[in-house]
Amino acid sequence: MDIEKYIRNIADFPKQGIQFKDITPLLANKDASAQCLENLLQLVGGQKIDKVVGIESRGFFFGTLLAQKLNAGFIPIRKPGKLPYTTLKESYQLEYGMDALEIHEDAIKKGDRVLLHDDVLATGGTASAACSLIEKLGGEIVQCNFLIELKGLNGIQKLKKHIVNSLLQY
Repeated sequence: MDIEKYIRNIADFPKQGIQFKDITPLLANKDASAQCLENLLQLVGGQKIDKVVGIESRGFFFGTLLAQKLNAGFIPIRKPGKLPYTTLKESYQLEYGMDALEIHEDAIKKGDRVLLHDDVLATGGTASAACSLIEKLGGEIVQCNFLIELKGLNGIQKLKKHIVNSLLQY
């Protein structure tokens, strides 16, 4: 099944000049989302994963499913003020501004093998900040995987020291 046909382009969202890749049609189709999950699992191969970290909010959809399939825990990374316990914080540059991410300070133990998952790799700011948080807690990033990589924004350069895989590239 070609999951790419379930990705919708939205012009000028969330700001003028941004071509947003909308995955909601993919999520709405049970067969396409099941195929997407299987494709993401193939990217991981047989590697041992202790924790899957998903980035708010669209990284949560497949991140939780990947964690279940990999017999791993799921850890959310969220925008500031959204997590109820003591957190670590990391600021980063988006393609359309500045933002920050937080993770619970006890979410990852030293030596945990971590799969980072998000829906889109754009400039790499979000993923790089997430990797920094994981590493500050002592996690070993086994792989960063994405549904979509926007190659023209060259975000993979910010993740050079990690294995990075994506299902679709634009």
